[in-house]
Amino acid sequence: MRGWFLPLAVAFGFIFLYAPIVSLVVFSFNESRLVTVWGGFSTRWYGELLRDRQILGSAWISLQVAFASATLATVIGTLGAFVLTRFSSFTGRLLLTGMITAPLVMPEVITGLSLLLLFVSMELTLGWPAGRGLTTIIIAHTTFCAAFVAVIAQSRLRSMDESLEEAARDLGAGPVRVFFDVTLPVIAPALVAGWLLAFTLSLDDLVIASFVSGPGASTLPMVIFSKVRLGVSPDINALATIIIGFVLVAVLIAGWLMRRALRKGG
Repeated sequence: MRGWFLPLAVAFGFIFLYAPIVSLVVFSFNESRLVTVWGGFSTRWYGELLRDRQILGSAWISLQVAFASATLATVIGTLGAFVLTRFSSFTGRLLLTGMITAPLVMPEVITGLSLLLLFVSMELTLGWPAGRGLTTIIIAHTTFCAAFVAVIAQSRLRSMDESLEEAARDLGAGPVRVFFDVTLPVIAPALVAGWLLAFTLSLDDLVIASFVSGPGASTLPMVIFSKVRLGVSPDINALATIIIGFVLVAVLIAGWLMRRALRKGG
C-alpha cells in the first residue's frame, strides 16, 4: 500500500492544482466567444487583448504600483527588521512590533477602509494627497507589503552570525559601513525573496486597491474583476495565459541561476 499511495497522492495533488490552469490555457486558444464551448483552435483573442487599451493601461499601472511598492516596502521592512533584531530594548519596541505584525493578521477590508479614512483626513487637513490615485495605491501597498518583507528579513537577521559584524567593527568600520559591507550582502537573498513576495502581493491585490484608487487609476485585478462580474470573456483567458507564461519563464530562469550558483559553489 505504501508503494503506490504516495505517488497516487502526489499525482492527485498536482492534478488538483494545475488542471484548472491547463484548461484555462487551452481555452485561451478557443475560437468560440463562449469560454466553456470549444469552437476550434484560434489566436484571435490574443489579438483582441492587444487592442484592448483598458487592459493594457491597467496592466501598466499595476506594474508601476507593484515595482514602486515592492521597492519601498523592502527598504522600510529591512530597516524595521534590523532595528528589532539588533536593538534588544528601546522605548516603543512593543509598539513597533505590533505595527509590523498588524497588517499580517488584519483583514484587507479593514486595512483598505482605514487607509481610505486616513487619506481623506490628510487631504482635508494637509491638502495632500489630492484625491485618490496612483500615489495612494502605492502608499497603501507599501504599508501592506512592508510587514511581509520585515518578517522575512527579520528571520534572516536572527540566523546570521553576528561575529561578522563584530569583526568589522573591531577593524574600525562604522555602523553604516558594517551594514552595507557586511550585513546587507549576507541578507541579500532574503531581501530579494521579500521584494518578489511584495511585488506579487501588490500585483495581485484587489481589496485594498479598490478602497484607495480613483478615476484613471484602476489596477489590473480591478479591471479583471469588473469584467468577470459581467461574464468571463476569452480575452481574459488570453491575459491569464500570458501572465502564466511570464511567471513560468521567471521560475525557470531563477532555477537555472540557482543551479549554476550551486555548481560554482560546489
